[in-house]
Amino acid sequence: MKRVTFRLYRPDDLDAIKRLTIGAFSGVTIEENLETTLGMLNGHDWRWRKARHLDEDVAANPSGIFVAEAQEQLVGYITTRIDREAGKGRIPNLAVAAEFRGQGLGRRLIERALDYFRAERLVYAVIETMAQNAIGHHLYPACGFVEIARQAHFARKL
Repeated sequence: MKRVTFRLYRPDDLDAIKRLTIGAFSGVTIEENLETTLGMLNGHDWRWRKARHLDEDVAANPSGIFVAEAQEQLVGYITTRIDREAGKGRIPNLAVAAEFRGQGLGRRLIERALDYFRAERLVYAVIETMAQNAIGHHLYPACGFVEIARQAHFARKL
């Protein structure tokens, strides 16, 4: 693996994070499932809707976003949210560039997020994934997460 360094998110990372997200989430996001089932919605495709999730993550907790770089190229990231009252840390988005998958980078990003949660004195962490995300179903238990529930999503056009 090329040498990877980690750092905090900077506002000028947003476009690169969105591009990485679109590549990494193809086939494993509810937004694409919606489009496959219902067609294009309100003039926007699934990529546009999924990229907006990053805007929400940045607005909610920019100091809890960590990026991975290799040769000055963004090759991975993880976003976090904090609910102090509940003692909960949540990982809404995690992506690794295709050429860096299978080399432990996702695990290292998760460990960064968990260290951040511990430093914030949180009690537990949660992460979720779609049923069709085989990588998530392998990685998250390997990082110590246990499945606690399954949820079905329903949608319809109005």
